[in-house]
Parts: sequence; structure tokens; C-alpha cells
Amino acid sequence: MEKWRVKQPTKKAQILALYKSGIQNVEDLALLTGSRPSYVGAVLREAGLEPGYVDLYTSTRYPTNVYSRYFAGKLGYRDVETARESIALIDQLYRQFARTGDRAGQHHAMVMALTMFNRARWSGKQDAAEVYRRWLLRRLRTTRPRRVEKSENASTA
Repeated sequence: MEKWRVKQPTKKAQILALYKSGIQNVEDLALLTGSRPSYVGAVLREAGLEPGYVDLYTSTRYPTNVYSRYFAGKLGYRDVETARESIALIDQLYRQFARTGDRAGQHHAMVMALTMFNRARWSGKQDAAEVYRRWLLRRLRTTRPRRVEKSENASTA
């Protein structure tokens, strides 16, 4: 007697079916399908859906805020030279944001450097990761918060 095997749907198919059925929370989809949230987010973006989920593995091609466009598709860690070119762009933008007093822009530049550092080191590209790490350490050592005057910090009671 031949046994018929019912082919289980792939995780990708399960995610998309659950999403279309109304379960659109990335954490819930990950739990229900035994997947990582990063994978769920990637599947949804690939299908043209907007998961509202961003993490270390979200490509810079997908905007996360108004600053994303400055970095989209321009950063890498393939080798040290690529990391240096990327950090030059990050540094240029960081300084530009500093000149205009845009702390949120500076923060995003630092987040992009940290993201690329983590991507590089977890991909085994330690030399490229070091380029990002050194830049981050310099920024963290030299950055001093602006002193807030008492009148600016007073609560309105």
C-alpha cells in the first residue's frame, strides 16, 4: 500500500496566507510559523507588503524614516575598502547633520554605522567591521551633549 504524503506548505506560504487572513503582526506570524521576525519581515517586503518591521537585516533599500534615503543602497562591508567608502559617506552625513543641528540625523548616521558593524562582524568580515567600530568609538568619545539651560529644562506645572 502506497502512502500519500500531504506536502506541507512552506513557511513563506504560511506567512503570506496568515497575513492575508488578517494576522499582520510580525511577532505573531513568527510565533505561528516557527520563524524569526527578520524572516517574516523579509517575506512580507518581498511580497510587496509593508510589515512595519525593521531590524538589523532589513535592507537599506527599505526606508525606515526620512533619513533612510541618504543611505539607501550606498553602504557595504564586502571588504575594507567598501567599508571605508561607506564610513566616509556616514561621516559626511553625520557632520552635515551636526552643522544643521539635526540630532535625529546624526543619530540615524550612528545607527547605520552600528548596523553595518554588526552585519560585518556576524558575516565574518572582521576587518570591515573594525572600520565601523573605530568610527563609532571616535564619535562616542567626542560627542558631548549640549548643555540645557535651566529655563529650557523647567517643567510647566
